[in-house]
Amino acid sequence: MTETSPAKPSGTDFIPAASSSSAPPATVTPAAASPSVGKAELPASGAVNHADQLARIEDKTARIEDKYARSEALLSRVEEKVESASARMNDAARQVDLSSLRSEVRTLSDRVGRLPGTGALVLTAIITAVLTVALMVAVQRLNLDRMLPHSVGGQSQTTPATPSSNPPASNP
Repeated sequence: MTETSPAKPSGTDFIPAASSSSAPPATVTPAAASPSVGKAELPASGAVNHADQLARIEDKTARIEDKYARSEALLSRVEEKVESASARMNDAARQVDLSSLRSEVRTLSDRVGRLPGTGALVLTAIITAVLTVALMVAVQRLNLDRMLPHSVGGQSQTTPATPSSNPPASNP
């Protein structure tokens, strides 16, 4: 008998002959039957195993949800604290800005308060006008207007001897 073992098929001996075809199906049938029996057993034990796994997964999910809820509550408290701290910082910054603004306004008010008023400005203008007129009259009476520059006093008192040598420019 030259049967090859099913573990080592090689060459042409792997293909069974017509006479030996009845023997392999008999060996194949128990092998095919054992998975079906195993499948029947798997749902019975697998259902319990799957239920346990599902229960563990649900427990883990519940714990994760609890942790998430605690983290969310903690974050909301932190957010409230940060908002209150930023509001306090804004108030403090406003107070500093207001105090510096107050000191600047006080300084500006003091400087404006030291400026001369309207009465003093009008009196200074009147005195300046009167003194200017008095000085100009004195300069003209004392014949000192030739000492003034040409643009202020006008033409000089001395005229050239020959008026034709230097003719005046015509004004258009």
